[in-house]
Amino acid sequence: MSEGEDFAGLTDRSRDQWLQMGTGKMGTPIRKKTMDFEVAVMGGGMAGICAAVSAARNGAKVVLVQDRPMLGGNASSELRVIVHGVTRLTSGLPERETGIIEEIHLHNRFCNEQESWTVWDHVLYDFVTREPNITLILNTQAIQAKTADSKIVSAICWQLCTETVLTINADLFIDCSGDGLLAATAGALYRTGREASAEFGEQYAPEAADGWQMGATILLSSKDMGKPTSFKAPPFAIEYEADKSHPDRAILPFDEGFWWVEVANEHDIIGDAEVDRQKLMGYAYGVWDYVKNSGKFPEAANYSLDWVGSLPGRRESRRFIGDYILSEPDQLRHMHFEDAVAFGGWPLDEHNPGGIENLPEPPSYFHEHFSRVYEIPYRCLYSKNISNLLFAGRNVSQTHVALSSSRVMGTCSTMGQAVGTAAALCLEKGVAPRELGQNHMDELQEQLLRDDAFIPLRSAKDPKDLAKTAARISASSTLSGDVKLLTDGMARDEEHFIHHWESDGLPAEVTLEWDKAVPLSTVEIKCDTNVKRNIMMLKNPQENKAFTSVVPREMLKSLELQALVDGEWLRIGLNDDNQRRLIKFQFDSIKATAIRIHMKETFGAQNAKLFEIRSYA
Repeated sequence: MSEGEDFAGLTDRSRDQWLQMGTGKMGTPIRKKTMDFEVAVMGGGMAGICAAVSAARNGAKVVLVQDRPMLGGNASSELRVIVHGVTRLTSGLPERETGIIEEIHLHNRFCNEQESWTVWDHVLYDFVTREPNITLILNTQAIQAKTADSKIVSAICWQLCTETVLTINADLFIDCSGDGLLAATAGALYRTGREASAEFGEQYAPEAADGWQMGATILLSSKDMGKPTSFKAPPFAIEYEADKSHPDRAILPFDEGFWWVEVANEHDIIGDAEVDRQKLMGYAYGVWDYVKNSGKFPEAANYSLDWVGSLPGRRESRRFIGDYILSEPDQLRHMHFEDAVAFGGWPLDEHNPGGIENLPEPPSYFHEHFSRVYEIPYRCLYSKNISNLLFAGRNVSQTHVALSSSRVMGTCSTMGQAVGTAAALCLEKGVAPRELGQNHMDELQEQLLRDDAFIPLRSAKDPKDLAKTAARISASSTLSGDVKLLTDGMARDEEHFIHHWESDGLPAEVTLEWDKAVPLSTVEIKCDTNVKRNIMMLKNPQENKAFTSVVPREMLKSLELQALVDGEWLRIGLNDDNQRRLIKFQFDSIKATAIRIHMKETFGAQNAKLFEIRSYA
């Protein structure tokens, strides 16, 4: 079969009767294009963004294909789902994701103080398009994989707005699309539904396997109009039978809607998506009718609908099989994996079979909360039978119960950074994803740690890091921690162990000295952004111990890098507008016997706190 033959009907425009008035001639539109890349990422949600950016920054030529006109997936303005991650530990505090997903959240804090959802779309657009190694293609879906020898050769894509069939050739493919159409058409093994409890020893799985998948939700929000307003339900509204509903379906507060307006599916959640969407529109308006017209909520008298989603946010569909399937016991027992590359900690939050069509049951079973994070192994993030295919997001190799925790977008983002980095390393080493895991896992983990990803209980041991060879490390002052901890390989305080140095006031300095001059061209610093406090955008901004809606006050704003060269201190770097936890200074190669970090100002904290210093030739 020739390339794109399945879609010849889409590209054949020979019947077009197109009179071009500018030329006076008949024309035939050309609606097909072939493009070549090293890494093709399908799906521009949070996982796909992190995958594309990490692959590009590590040297790969990347294309990011998204089927909507904006990036973000469930987090976009179309759906407005909060980018939760490890935000509900039993301590009440998060263990926030760092790396690329934190960069995105910080970028939003600087560019979107008003917390506009549509501006958030463009924050994501800016974050992706500023990467020179990424080509972004929107309004485009990968609809079929072309394969040879258990390997994807190309993705056939349809771009709606240009009526164009795109053939994307790549060495490696990463499916972050959630539903995974590309992977499915490639023949990648996958499953749907709930496993029987005996298969993986899961106490929260049903006794017998069945087809239920967690459902999709349409969200809504309302606005205080300052005067009484009326509401008449449209004909498509479905009555909400509140007297039959489980009390966990809380109505108050109602201004940001109800995540439990959800329809699940026992059969084909993808094939039934349009039927389910129509139901969800009816249920959403039916619940709002109950709020406004039942007489039980006088608080709603002045409120009117301000926004209602038209695209349901899906939680579950295909789960592709890798060399390992993550399960509930792995999470609850905090299983240690030698190939851990990501982490999670959202509760086991399994939504009930049927959703709003199963009113007597609670909308969700929060089976268990976690006291600390669990590890996600690399073997869950590539296909068992398609050799150049990786995954990130809700479609990775895991059970239904495990998915109830790992599906949140902050966690999916950590998987995205992991597979993007892995893809770039696969290209560098000339190996497939499985072989990378078998023979180069240490290098993958080291690169992730250098790029400020967090791998639980894994310290960095990069042999190229010259900071570890410094003869002396000193600080101008110390309030807490120890300056020597800045080269211990741990870039956050973890499990009640301190891995930081904190100054006693500002300005402050940290100095690294070598007995002999060393060649340097890069210095990397990880400062404090308070990973025990959430910074993602909420629908109702909060300022408390667990959340902030502003730039973290602890983060360094202004600092200077100096080097001792031939007995003279030289300024080799200045950053008076820092906006990242991972601060990089890159400069022409020098030979120095010392470097000094002069910290001048934070975004509000009285002291500066650092977690790591690295230096490279």
